Amino acid sequence: MDIALLSIHAAVTLAAVIFFSLREFHMLQLNGYKTPEHSWWMKKNFKRYIYPLILLAAQFAIIPLEASAPIVILFTLLNAVFIITNKPGKKFKKPLVYTARVKRMLTTFFILIAAAFTAAALLWRSECDCPWAYIIINTALYLTPILVPLSNLINKPIEKSVQRWYINDAKRILREMPSLHKIGITGSYGKTSMKFYLSELLGSQYETLKTPESFNTPMGVTITVRRDLKPTHEYFICEMGARRVHEIKELCDIANPHDGIITSVGPQHLETFGSIDNVLNTKFELADAVQAAGGKIYLNGDNELIRKKAPQYKNRILYGLQEGNDYRASDISVSDRGTEFTVTTPGGESFRYSMKLLGEHNVQNVLGAIAYCHGLGISLEKLALPVKRIAAVPHRLQLLDKGGNMTFIDDAYNSNPSGCRAALNVLGLFDACRILVTPGMVELGAKQEELNYEFGQEAAKACDYIVLVGKNQTVPIYNGIKDAGYNMDQVFVADSLSEALTKVQSYQTSKKKIVLLENDLPDNY
Repeated sequence: MDIALLSIHAAVTLAAVIFFSLREFHMLQLNGYKTPEHSWWMKKNFKRYIYPLILLAAQFAIIPLEASAPIVILFTLLNAVFIITNKPGKKFKKPLVYTARVKRMLTTFFILIAAAFTAAALLWRSECDCPWAYIIINTALYLTPILVPLSNLINKPIEKSVQRWYINDAKRILREMPSLHKIGITGSYGKTSMKFYLSELLGSQYETLKTPESFNTPMGVTITVRRDLKPTHEYFICEMGARRVHEIKELCDIANPHDGIITSVGPQHLETFGSIDNVLNTKFELADAVQAAGGKIYLNGDNELIRKKAPQYKNRILYGLQEGNDYRASDISVSDRGTEFTVTTPGGESFRYSMKLLGEHNVQNVLGAIAYCHGLGISLEKLALPVKRIAAVPHRLQLLDKGGNMTFIDDAYNSNPSGCRAALNVLGLFDACRILVTPGMVELGAKQEELNYEFGQEAAKACDYIVLVGKNQTVPIYNGIKDAGYNMDQVFVADSLSEALTKVQSYQTSKKKIVLLENDLPDNY
């Protein structure tokens, strides 16, 4: 076997490794660099790895017989399939970000690949048809899904050291600003909206910084502090996310919040939390930290799980729509133009607000922000204009009027049962042809099928047409719709969002079409 064929085979395989590994690194990043979580994801998406597993087995069955040119050429072509199927160009909602951590992992990964290719070169013999050079090169490609998380594990001590330095630096910056008031916000859902609303209200009176976008992890908070925090800031609103037990405590150890807000507790990320009790206790790690600091914890008193645990905390303030809350919203009037509601304080003071946001659940979150600001001493009257100015958080019940005969309600970032019910309620406000487009909910553990089934039953009551995205993912929703006695001629199952939107366009109706885009699964689903 001449060196030219080996060189061509090695070049094609190396290109395949590059394309295949970048896609795997992207999925690892979306899974939060958590090896156990990524392993679970790989198991759930095992079909993705059938092709490399078949080739891995086939090469040992065929190539050892004889490293002949036809067989090597065959595997060269088979390896080229990885280039075609993983080539760049697909648009992702959240593409791979080449952070310093990713670059370090890529370095480790390609050291492993270089070792394999070097071993192959040393084994190659020009005088004999030795198959092992080709087998080693191929194996490096076929085992890429293993080598990617392995590079993450190898780098773990380095990453911990790097993160520790950055976190300690963020803590130093916060210590050097003793007058900065820090507010932690967490919840199974509603925390991002609460962060935006509170920032709008506080920002009308004080210089305020909030963690941007989904920067609700230890490194996200650390980056925000080191990059954005200025001596002029008076308030720092820190969104705190968690997928595992004690992750809120970890964030509290960084931010040391004076006060906190818990928006909700529900069946979110059950696959990693394990149980709803673990979710509850983890969210209340914020309340534990705030109580230890002598601050106030603002709690959504309408949430049953929160209400039961609330009595354990002395400096608690409950807000919500139900009677018995310290701050209560009542007389809610909702239309397609917005919402009006009256807020009553613990002292009996009341004020009527109007806002552009739709739905009672938005009243709940805005009420929490009003309660916090009023607790600081800002009058209800001073909050009226900031409340009126609040705009919808992007992709969270955001009304997008495209003109003509169609309006979208973009609720793509929602992925929890409570939010889905709220979105269907908002859809029901419109005297129009109401259309739901959804791929369903994920990361709900053992309850995922049941909750999606219930979602389907509720959708059957609220929608004129239902378009499901994904034939496998949406089976429980489809069954829920069917069992609710819905006209199944008005249900369509699409393979992609583009196909779903094309179907929506095709519906003929005399009424204006209101299209609810509910949930948009992340790229790793």
